[in-house]
Amino acid sequence: MNAITDNVAAPGLLRFITAGSVDDGKSTLIGRLLYDSKGIFADQLAAVSRSKHKRTVGDTIDLSLLTDGLEAEREQGITIDVAYRYFATPRRKFIIADTPGHEQYTRNMVTGASTADAVVILVDVSKVKLREDGGVDLLTQTKRHSTIAHLLRIEHVIVAVNKMDLVGYDRTVYERIVAAYRDFADTLGLQNVTPIPLSALAGDNVVDASDNMPWYEGPTLIELLETLPVYNDAHEAPFRFPVQLVARHNGHEAKDFRGYMGRIEAGRVSVGDKLLVQPSGQAATVKEIVTFDGPLQSAHAGQSVTLLLDEYVDVSRGDVLVAAEAPATLLKQLSADVCWMADEPLDPRRKYWIKHGTRQCAAKVTRVDTLLDVNTQERRPAEGLKLNDIARIGLTVQQPLAADAYADVRATGAFILIDEVTHQTVAAGMIRIEE
Repeated sequence: MNAITDNVAAPGLLRFITAGSVDDGKSTLIGRLLYDSKGIFADQLAAVSRSKHKRTVGDTIDLSLLTDGLEAEREQGITIDVAYRYFATPRRKFIIADTPGHEQYTRNMVTGASTADAVVILVDVSKVKLREDGGVDLLTQTKRHSTIAHLLRIEHVIVAVNKMDLVGYDRTVYERIVAAYRDFADTLGLQNVTPIPLSALAGDNVVDASDNMPWYEGPTLIELLETLPVYNDAHEAPFRFPVQLVARHNGHEAKDFRGYMGRIEAGRVSVGDKLLVQPSGQAATVKEIVTFDGPLQSAHAGQSVTLLLDEYVDVSRGDVLVAAEAPATLLKQLSADVCWMADEPLDPRRKYWIKHGTRQCAAKVTRVDTLLDVNTQERRPAEGLKLNDIARIGLTVQQPLAADAYADVRATGAFILIDEVTHQTVAAGMIRIEE
């Protein structure tokens, strides 16, 4: 696509995450981005300089402390929670999610990645194993995070080969690592992969081009982030509108105002469009589209609106208004890929709630089909699920869900499972609909 359309965000807001193994330099990289792009205040710098947890010598600033906000993180020198940071350059605004590297916190990476347009996967050159045959053994966490990026359909993958200063900015080492990652990315089916050699600590190729790597002719990290196109495929998907609230003025009056409030998750809607209410299947016509700023003739994905219908139909929170010509699939039995996020393993005897859009109902895990090996990308039989496992499972739900395949419509193809007793989120899932 050459022209910028409604589906491609002009250089405005970009959401991206950093991911990698423990101590790969994720927090330092974000600190460097903030520092070199003038995205931090003087008092923040002063506070970091005085920190008792600083791991640098002398007056050198420990940039990782700009994002490691929890006391436990600063004490251990690792990221535990997902830290969100906001900054801007003259060309674009950014929201960064700094996600944990330790396998124990992979679930936090899933949370941060769920809304990301791009992922920066850090590869520490000092940790990868360079084999005598010329190959490279990537870390398991690198493969795990890449697998999650693929499952969540993150559009852009940036491979930041970090700590190049530790190998004397050796081009051969960089090219071997990139070749190994591309081979793995091919097995995943990852596209739009861009590698960059850098040193977050020294600032090479983060904001400013490095004099130490004249052989690299590509963009710096910030230059790439500033120019990434963000394609919103939700605009081209069929209309999907999960109802959050039924708005009434005076419910006792026969001709009272009755509007359906929510956010358009996919597609477009215009006055006069024919819709279906799912799961009931009732037909309706759009009478008005109301917003805080006044009525609209049409609206698109991402907008929060109130829809008024010509017909009086039974609609409540959890229902989905869909395009009559392209309805969602009603499912009571579904297959999904899930990342297990609970410390306790799956217990088929336990009761769970499924949260899908604005609907929440009882669900039961009926089977665990296969477990994904993140190293080989092979699926093998499994009897259960434990923390951070990625698997394909079967579910039975109490009420039919108006769903789409996650590959087609993210919002109606995603769900979470909640433990009925503890109210903790135990899994995040992506629905598969076989043709």
